[in-house]
Amino acid sequence: MRKQNTLIDLSHTIEDGLVTYKGLPAPIICDYLSREDSKKHYAEGAEFQIGKIEMVTNTGTYIDCPFHRFENGKDLSEVALKRYVDLEAIVINIPYTQTIEITEKHLQGYKIKNKAVLIHTGWDAHWNTEDYYENHPFLTQGATQYLKDADVTLVGIDSHNIDDTRGKARPAHTILLGAEILIVEHLCNLQLLPKDGFTFSAVPPKFKKVGTFPVRAYANIGRKQ
Repeated sequence: MRKQNTLIDLSHTIEDGLVTYKGLPAPIICDYLSREDSKKHYAEGAEFQIGKIEMVTNTGTYIDCPFHRFENGKDLSEVALKRYVDLEAIVINIPYTQTIEITEKHLQGYKIKNKAVLIHTGWDAHWNTEDYYENHPFLTQGATQYLKDADVTLVGIDSHNIDDTRGKARPAHTILLGAEILIVEHLCNLQLLPKDGFTFSAVPPKFKKVGTFPVRAYANIGRKQ
């Protein structure tokens, strides 16, 4: 039997003017050197584009590491590469139509130790609309403590924020990042995944003194043929 891997993209596309988090500036994506302007620098028939991007790090689908929350926490460059790649993963389905407040009771009964836990709420259906930013699904402090105590490796969610943004407290970020458990927010396409039996990857660039950055998050599903 030949085994074939299927990759499923779990990331939103970032484009010029995209608003990810209301109140933060949208990215500006443009030419630094256009193809037309480049012609004068190269031999006839050779032309190139060099792009320029101006954006905050909380743009698109992104990963949070401890430095995002804690001054002395590990930044993107200090987190080991193995923490980002090929993590054994599980999807827990908690539809936002049933609740936006995700508690520890929703997480009980699953084998999550040493796994990346991806919370599928379906909230990504509101992506790039005004509805996306308000009254979104989130993890309670109890749910977050449960995940920490269960020794998960990463927590992802397809919502606007893993915390309740209606208030100023951020217990999910504090508890998880304090335990060096990475967070991925603004996932999508989680409905395409099996409940388990796959790996999850979300790799950011190796930036120093940066705690958050966009990733190309994806699942790797092995199939036998």
